[in-house]
Amino acid sequence: MRVTLRRHPHNPLITPQGDDWEMMATFNPAALLLDDSVHLLYRAVGDYVTYASALGYARFSTHLELVARSERPLFGPDPYLWEASVEDPRLVAIEGTVYLTYVTTPRPTPPGGVRRKLGLPKPETWIPRTALARVEGLGTAHPRFERLGLLTPYLADERDVVLFPAKVKGRFAALHRPRNWVGPAYATDRPSIWFAFMDALPGPMYDHRLVLRPEHPWEEEKVGAGPPPIYTDAGWLLLYHGVDRHRVYRCGVALLDLDEPWRVRARLPYPILEPEAPYEREGDVPNVVFPEGAVVLDGVLHVFYGAADKTCCLATVPLDALLDALRSHPISP
Repeated sequence: MRVTLRRHPHNPLITPQGDDWEMMATFNPAALLLDDSVHLLYRAVGDYVTYASALGYARFSTHLELVARSERPLFGPDPYLWEASVEDPRLVAIEGTVYLTYVTTPRPTPPGGVRRKLGLPKPETWIPRTALARVEGLGTAHPRFERLGLLTPYLADERDVVLFPAKVKGRFAALHRPRNWVGPAYATDRPSIWFAFMDALPGPMYDHRLVLRPEHPWEEEKVGAGPPPIYTDAGWLLLYHGVDRHRVYRCGVALLDLDEPWRVRARLPYPILEPEAPYEREGDVPNVVFPEGAVVLDGVLHVFYGAADKTCCLATVPLDALLDALRSHPISP
């Protein structure tokens, strides 16, 4: 029997609004459970010509009732650092400190469908990088974001860097997906998920180890980490996205070893969420579910995801049921 995520009845939870910085798209939310609230940072787009993103904020109760939503961006690009756009946030708390990883690029690019619809030319492409910030006072009237610098290895095309919420073997640890690390030198012919250590935050990544390659037709083009891994007694729970040859994005799940997270202990061969609802199949980028935030509330895993690069949504599954399903698909050491 397949175990899959169940969509929240009030999806989409966050949709574009106003006539300014978030009027076109609000998607790809990070999530963090803090002080009895679920805090979301989401990517917001105000126009399709520049397609520059900033991060909006929303706070939900543990009953998933919307408590607050920012009227202005909480975090935006810094042109002095060649940031024209900040995108695809992930939030994690490590030893009581909240960190934000985010994608930055000097040349944001509207999706192909939007460009064709508006008659916009395809711009010169730039390699995206992932940066780190320390966050203080999230949920207060005046949160503070301190930029700490880049995490991306030199010349790596990175959009999916997530930090572990606890140190591994006494060191900071990350999962990342360098899109251009393919070929015989990397032992994979498709973009895959890698593990790396760091001695400090920020700090250079080192001791890179290949963790998870595309294996099934629904993820044959590439895979990438979703939210930061979640600690369970059975292992680190990893939600990830997989993309097929038709550019359909789905959500998969695997279980990583607690002591050696580069070792996959279990992995479901099927997606636990795929585009089916109208708001997932129709949007700026059709047929996309993109998990970026996850929290556990009363034994239920809540997965926050972007739908069709347009809205923020939520889907849930009992955590024990998901772990039982993973145990039935073990991977031998």
